[in-house]
Amino acid sequence: MTTQSRAAGATFLGHPIGLAYLSFAEAWERFSYYGMQTLLVLYMTKQLLLAPHVDRILGFGPFRAFLESAGPMTPVALASAIFGLYAACVYLTPILGGLLADRVLGRTRTVTLGALLMATGHFLMAFDVSFLIALTCLLLGVGCFKGNIATQVGELYAPDDLRRANAFQIYMFGIQIAVIISPLVCGTLGQKVGWHWGFGAAGVGMVIGLIVYLSGRRHLPPEPPLRRKAASSEPKAPFSPRDVRAMVVLVALLPVLAMAVVGNQQIGNAYLLWGDAHYQLEFFGKTMPVSWLMSLDAFVSAFTMAGSLVFWRWWATRRTEPNEITKLTIGVVIAAVAPLVLALASLQASGGHKVGLIWGVAFHVINDIGFANIFPVGLALYTRAAPKSLGGTILAIYYLHLFAGNLLVGWLGGLLDKMPGATFWMIHVALIGAAAVLLLLARAVAGAALAPAAAPEPEGALATA
Repeated sequence: MTTQSRAAGATFLGHPIGLAYLSFAEAWERFSYYGMQTLLVLYMTKQLLLAPHVDRILGFGPFRAFLESAGPMTPVALASAIFGLYAACVYLTPILGGLLADRVLGRTRTVTLGALLMATGHFLMAFDVSFLIALTCLLLGVGCFKGNIATQVGELYAPDDLRRANAFQIYMFGIQIAVIISPLVCGTLGQKVGWHWGFGAAGVGMVIGLIVYLSGRRHLPPEPPLRRKAASSEPKAPFSPRDVRAMVVLVALLPVLAMAVVGNQQIGNAYLLWGDAHYQLEFFGKTMPVSWLMSLDAFVSAFTMAGSLVFWRWWATRRTEPNEITKLTIGVVIAAVAPLVLALASLQASGGHKVGLIWGVAFHVINDIGFANIFPVGLALYTRAAPKSLGGTILAIYYLHLFAGNLLVGWLGGLLDKMPGATFWMIHVALIGAAAVLLLLARAVAGAALAPAAAPEPEGALATA
């Protein structure tokens, strides 16, 4: 069956039935991923990295020596470093997964392998000895699964099928629902029943996702031919000076964007530990698991993403809509206010007092409004400004800011138990504020290099890269 004929079978919300299988499979994968990530730092600081559990981890001695090469770490600092390294590598392994699918196994086999690796990793989290093996399985599994299943969504449609954008909105909606639910299920089981129950629930979710995916194999797009050798006979189009300038600016902005997202990326790390110690989480005699804050963030994020889209459409009907780098700067300025809220809450909580969760709601709303104008806007900027022949490469490069940002988050989280909370969060404010200043400078100095081309440049202006 061809891609076109598959696309014609509108049997799921006006889309090919394959979209249903891919969307539900990805939703379960995100359920498992975020369920595990929600528990990771809490589990490490409250059990795994304490004696005698830490002494049972296979290979942890050399790994710990590597992390502590600059000096000994407290359990909190060590847990934060492990979280940061894990969260950072999540954005590197999809590159390997894409190569494996394109050149060796094909997409369906690679996605299946990824699901099996992730399920194995979740279940191995039940044992102290296999902790590092479990994280390795999860990293490799995400790399094999995530990018390739998203690619299959696009391959359900012919190049001129306008339903493609709507299909990805449906796909992302399923992910958002899973991200809201998974901390409620896995977090509650992990904190209230036992850590391994939470990780086990994540593993079960991944198994369900694999079953959903395999049951829909006949509805998936046909496998493209494997690209075992790069085509070297076709001449490559040269880059214009404008292309070169744009690529230089896009790469130079990566460290700035890494600084800009530290507040958002810290939510799964030190923020949970800070919230557990400083928020008043008891309601009607019951203590709310701090992991539920991840669900709160996902819930708020769904509304702020939609609200941002509606706002800019409304703005465009009355005034000139700002370009991407201006929106980015606005988003980063807003995002800098979010950790400022936590710094003020820390001052309010000084002396052992706990603060109301309204501080947390304010933090999540402000942070998510800012992030709604950072990540997707940056995605739009990089895909538009990149030379067409390097679109996929530049997109992969864009995700490197999340790799660097999570490494920075892991290092910053290690400072949580070494300084007052207000100081800790003001460091985040300073980093994000510095990113806003640098974006303003980039807008003034290099904004023209990223602006849409008014007209094609003459052929005489072309130059090789």
